[in-house]
Amino acid sequence: MPDSREPAARAPNPTRKIGVQCEINGRPVTLEAYPMARLLDVLREQPGLTGTKEGCGEGECGACAIELDGALVNSCLVPALQAEGAKIRTIEGVAAQNLLHNAAPQLHAVQQAFLTHGGAQCGICTPGMILAAVNLLDRNPQPSEAEIREGLAGNLCRCTGYTKIFESVVAAVRASTTQPPHAEPRR
Repeated sequence: MPDSREPAARAPNPTRKIGVQCEINGRPVTLEAYPMARLLDVLREQPGLTGTKEGCGEGECGACAIELDGALVNSCLVPALQAEGAKIRTIEGVAAQNLLHNAAPQLHAVQQAFLTHGGAQCGICTPGMILAAVNLLDRNPQPSEAEIREGLAGNLCRCTGYTKIFESVVAAVRASTTQPPHAEPRR
């Protein structure tokens, strides 16, 4: 039985927007959102991070995958309130920025492999597939083909038979053994 002398913890009012402080792609951000708004919508609408796609809206396809504190999650299932204090990485945060020379972003080995080996088709699943592969390689830099298949199992693609996608990730693994995904430019 709760102690009547202690004030009750108040849940956020679902009809009022709240400030959600988080870090998105390495930058501190305050989002103004309804507590239960889908993080997918908030990311697309406020900071304009439209690389994250909506596929099914039910957490089944992985098109809306982002990293939330290092874990791969379907942003269509995450309430905005859950992002408070979190570190978020979207597809826009995968490419390394060469800040010293104000150059264009440098593609991650997975992104380059998707381009080179035809892993991308229509583009709806691609951001989630790439984030799933990057997340896998961050946790396991040398996955087996079975581990790659398991790492991408939460992502559906309606355009391919997955062969080019798996080949792309295998190529990224090979490329990252010869050169780190975010290698510094040679001077």
